[in-house]
Amino acid sequence: MIIEIRAKNCFAFDEQIAFSMKADMRNRKFASNVHKENNFNILKTAGIYGPNNAGKTCLIKCIKAIRQILLNKKPGLMTNIFTDSSICELGVTFLGFGRKFSYDFKYDAEKKEFVYENFSELLKDQYGNEKEVSWLVKDAIQEQYFCADKDAIQMMPLMAKNNLLCYLIDTSKFEHLEEMKKIIIAFAEKIDIINMNNIPMEHTIKLMKNRDQLQQKIVDFIKNADLYMDNYEYVDMDQIKLRAEDEGEKPDEKVLELPETIMDQIRLVSTYKGVHVPSMLFDSTGTKKIAALAGYVIEGLEQGRILVIDELDSSIHFKLTRAIVAMFNNELNVNAQMIFTVHDINLMDCKKMFRKEQIWFVHKDKEGVYVYSLADFTAQQGVRDTTDIMEKYRKGALGALPDPDLINSLLNIKGNEKGGVTDDK
Repeated sequence: MIIEIRAKNCFAFDEQIAFSMKADMRNRKFASNVHKENNFNILKTAGIYGPNNAGKTCLIKCIKAIRQILLNKKPGLMTNIFTDSSICELGVTFLGFGRKFSYDFKYDAEKKEFVYENFSELLKDQYGNEKEVSWLVKDAIQEQYFCADKDAIQMMPLMAKNNLLCYLIDTSKFEHLEEMKKIIIAFAEKIDIINMNNIPMEHTIKLMKNRDQLQQKIVDFIKNADLYMDNYEYVDMDQIKLRAEDEGEKPDEKVLELPETIMDQIRLVSTYKGVHVPSMLFDSTGTKKIAALAGYVIEGLEQGRILVIDELDSSIHFKLTRAIVAMFNNELNVNAQMIFTVHDINLMDCKKMFRKEQIWFVHKDKEGVYVYSLADFTAQQGVRDTTDIMEKYRKGALGALPDPDLINSLLNIKGNEKGGVTDDK
């Protein structure tokens, strides 16, 4: 599970930002929203608010870049365009195998080199005291090198910098580096990153092909999301009846055009009042997005995965988004986690759904981009668990709110139109 994400000079972020999933156990409200393991307390969900183009998606991109790096793939990193430095700084603290680890790295985006790595384990006793045990430090800038495997230290200054150290050497010969590699791969492989404006159906189709318990749970999820649907199936082609005018059609939504064959999509069938219809041609955009999301949600909850969703509320009714979040906050969710960006303030509910530290904001002004939690606001500042957070946000008291001067734009347009008519006379 993700405990903290750190970034500096990455995408929209100039100065250091930190996004935390650490639960504040001084607050006992909504205990089921917290995953507790070996004295570590981690939030199961967090929602991130902010206006368009403020940096919410950039935070998702940072998580994706970390995932790519840990899985030995291209990081896709960009420095902030307003800085002169070519070095991106990223870090993640996470829970893996019941243990807490931290991994920080610096990546030179121009030279495509990793100039710094620092991997450590954070041990916690029963009293909450933490102790950091360093496994690896590879600092090519300061020329400082350390490894728990002593035999590797002399090799480190001579190694290339185009990848993480564990992917540059044969780790099977080094006990700690081999274990570190297994830990970071196991963590990164659990992360699923989804953009609801471009979500593929591929994952749900793959799971729907297997007639097992997981498939039935996906079907139930989709049926419960659509009050009028009787059933949802992946069927053989001879069970599908298309009108002549339907043949050759594709989904209307560009965001749902997929790399799979059109026939695989057509074989997803919805049933309404006993009538079977190809879902991709007849269902609404919202229903199709729910179907595409269903596989990730159900598998995530079943297998304890980390679901990172950009624009969770895109084309989905607010009651459904609340229901999805509630599934992850539920005490029956043992170790799955969901982090999502959202605009729908109906989710901003500290009375029935969230602890304060589960609601995050991304705010942008002329000076920079800021990432902060609702928990940063104190009772003295008028923010309590009983406060109407939605109303506070509407009034701009929490920041991260767009302030579009649309009425002036409208008046200017009308004024120009009026002036145009006058000029023609």
